[in-house]
Amino acid sequence: MQETLQKQTHKTKQKNAWKYILSVIIILVYILPIYVLVVMAFKHPTDLGSRLTPPTYFDLSNFTSIIESGKLFRALGNTVLIAVGTVAIEVVFGCMAAYAFARNRSRLNSFMQSFCLGIMMIPPLSILVPLYSFLVQIGGVNSYWGIVLVLSTTNLPLAIFLYTAFIRAIPASIDEAGMVDGASKPKFFFTLILPLLKPVTATVVIMTSVGVWNEYALSNYLITDASMQPIAPRVASFFASNSSNLGVGAAAALMAALPIVVLYLFLQRYFIEGMVAGSVK
Repeated sequence: MQETLQKQTHKTKQKNAWKYILSVIIILVYILPIYVLVVMAFKHPTDLGSRLTPPTYFDLSNFTSIIESGKLFRALGNTVLIAVGTVAIEVVFGCMAAYAFARNRSRLNSFMQSFCLGIMMIPPLSILVPLYSFLVQIGGVNSYWGIVLVLSTTNLPLAIFLYTAFIRAIPASIDEAGMVDGASKPKFFFTLILPLLKPVTATVVIMTSVGVWNEYALSNYLITDASMQPIAPRVASFFASNSSNLGVGAAAALMAALPIVVLYLFLQRYFIEGMVAGSVK
């Protein structure tokens, strides 16, 4: 009996061997760029050795040159400002719109939800020309509020979708209890419903922050003032077609990725809960 079980286990492992091999390949594909980035960041600019060779020393000159220039920290501050403004707009307007969609079932609301999902399918760069012309007319080019308005508009449909799926799982009896107690709809929403939305709010915060942090194309076109540029165009400036400072650029990329990784580590539990709720409920 035991030999039979061992044979079955061995056969199962052989059948699933391709899964393990594929998993290892996928992991290597994701880890290799990070490994090369770390190696380049800690190598001296004059070191022209292979980027795949593990470093035998750790040189901090790339990081010190970034810190001394101060340009990266200015870009980090700009990105934080843009991310906070975008997240605030998405959380406030996203949850309020989703509450109306989730509690009021009608043809108009169904159409509006489909319209929001349709907006998600439109690449922002496909409307760059009319968008840029509109921002020029209202004075939104080279301004923080202009880029915040654009990014919050492009990311708001996803926030509404996640909030709507989550709110539909909240029993409507809670609404009825609040109405019986005489609470107005705004007070009831902000005191009872909003605290229940912590998991999906964490999901929206992380997804929006990552999107803003990594956004390059729109920021590069809409913010041409170097002192106002966010982190992605600033890091890209180290990699030019004529001359590139790869070591400093790699160090800048590592420093730029650190804040968003820390944010995810703090909110990962709520992020997973919100993603599961939004996909199942």
